[in-house]
Parts: sequence; C-alpha cells; structure tokens
Amino acid sequence: MNKKIVILGGGTGLSVILKGLKEFPLDITAIVAVSDDDNSTGRLRKEFNMPAIGDLRNVMISLSQAEPILNELLQYRFNTTSDLNGHPIGNLLLTAMFDINGNLVDAISSLSKVLNIKGKVLPLTEDCVTLIAKTSDGNIIEGESHITKAGKKIEEIYYKERPKVVPEVIKVIHDADLIIFGMGSLYTSIIPNILCDEIKEAIIKTRAKKMYVCNIMTEHGETDNFKVSDYIGVLNNYIGQEFLDVVIANSKNIDKEILERYKELEKSEQVLIDEEKISIKLVKDNLVSINAHKMVRHDPMRTAFLIFAYLIEQEED
Repeated sequence: MNKKIVILGGGTGLSVILKGLKEFPLDITAIVAVSDDDNSTGRLRKEFNMPAIGDLRNVMISLSQAEPILNELLQYRFNTTSDLNGHPIGNLLLTAMFDINGNLVDAISSLSKVLNIKGKVLPLTEDCVTLIAKTSDGNIIEGESHITKAGKKIEEIYYKERPKVVPEVIKVIHDADLIIFGMGSLYTSIIPNILCDEIKEAIIKTRAKKMYVCNIMTEHGETDNFKVSDYIGVLNNYIGQEFLDVVIANSKNIDKEILERYKELEKSEQVLIDEEKISIKLVKDNLVSINAHKMVRHDPMRTAFLIFAYLIEQEED
C-alpha cells in the first residue's frame, strides 16, 4: 500500500516539489493556504467572495497527469484591455466550479477529475482569510501581498479572523505516514497553514514523521540572514514545541554570478547549513536547479527521491 504523504504550503515551492513526488508510488494530499490577495486571485476574491485560488491552481496543475497542452491552457493569462486582463484560465475555471458547487472543496474535486490529478488537493479553509503581520518596527500590515511587498522584518504573523479549518484536513494529518512542510515563503506560505490550534494539535498528535524541506535562498523581509536552523526554530515556535524529525537542505554552492544577481535584485542570499545547530536528522544534497530565467529552484526529481528514500529507510527501521 502506498505511503500517505501530506504536504502543507503554498506558492511556487509546493508546486515544484509535487512535480517530482507524483512520479513515485505515494498517496499524496496537498494542503494549501488560501490567504493570497494579489493580482487575479485578489480580484476574484473580492468579486465572488471566495478564498484565494491561485496557489490551488498551480498545485493542481503540478499533480495533473493530463495532456501537457491542457496544463498550458490552464496557465494561460489573458493580455487585454478588458476585465479579463491578467486572469489565468485555470483561475476562471476554479471560480466557475466554485459558483456551481457552492464550496471550494467540491470545486477542486470536480476540476481534479478533468485534470486527472494524482492525489488530492485541499484548501486549508473555505473562509476568506486575511493575513496580518507585526513587523520589528511596530507596524501592523494587513494582507499577504502588502506583507510581501513591504520587505520588513516580521515579528509575528496571524489571521485577522479565526478560520474554520476544512474537517478533511485534520483527518488526513491524523492518517498520514509523513507530513512535509514544503519550501516557500516561510511567513506567508508555510506558517499560514499552522496558525490554527486544531492544526497544531493534529500535527503534534499524529504518528506521522514530520519533515521540513528548507529553502535554498533567503527572502527579504521574511528570512534575511537565515540559516537552516533559523527556519526550524521559527516553525517550532509556531507549533509550540520541537516537532520536526528531519530536514532536507541544499548543500551545493550556487554560482557567484547568480548569487550577485539575487543580492542586487532581491536582497537575497543562499541559505547555509549550520549543521552544529541542527538537532534533528539532516539530509543534505545538491538540490539546485536553475530555470530559463536564471532563477534558483529545487530540482523536483532529486528532492522527491530524497523524500521517498527517507520513507523507505523508516520502513526498514
């Protein structure tokens, strides 16, 4: 029987890791934060009073086993002078399914059949949540997009309103063999999934192993000067105890030219492994993939292989 994997996250990082994992014999559930309020997603949130769907679209496409042309179609953004400008086809289809079904869980399930996705995708909540950040200079910033654009050091992140967690989310966490906290923006993609008490309790109580796949690059305002142990420390702080069993981190040095570009354009630097401060199992390897736009990404297959190998190792133990 395939091992049950639950991945919590959002943004680009979650999509990257799922592209690799779907190639392995695993039972995958992706739990996605729905607090984004920018661009197409933000406009649809306001117009249809619905949770954010942009990250959900990307995750579903990553798990899709449909023809590549269909996935390309769903990512197509209109470039026009009308109200359609900037909307991806996938966002509009999810919105239509939401309107037809009356809820986001069923909308995702319906579109998942069309896309022939491997596994399951769940929103953290059906509520239209607003992310709030308290920064080190005492400012309160409302809305995920504003938090990201501010580039200020974050002291605390929380929801403006208490979300009602989708019940199936708690169930899959309880039933999992491995829970993965995927790479992505620490405070605006990963932590939004673990702010609710029922999620924290489920993560602590589940028999599943807990894994963190660490970012390769820091993010200005969120993780300036962070090393691997700093990411682990923040996650522990939000759960309320040391809960992780293993961390996967990149050990390859990135080319100087690319590092200089990141420093200049994004005020970002490579996340280094401070092994002496890491008290949990550390799996390190060359995980770097550079895309056509000279952006640093995790290699989907290599990262997925390390996750699968860890599961096999646990089974043998």
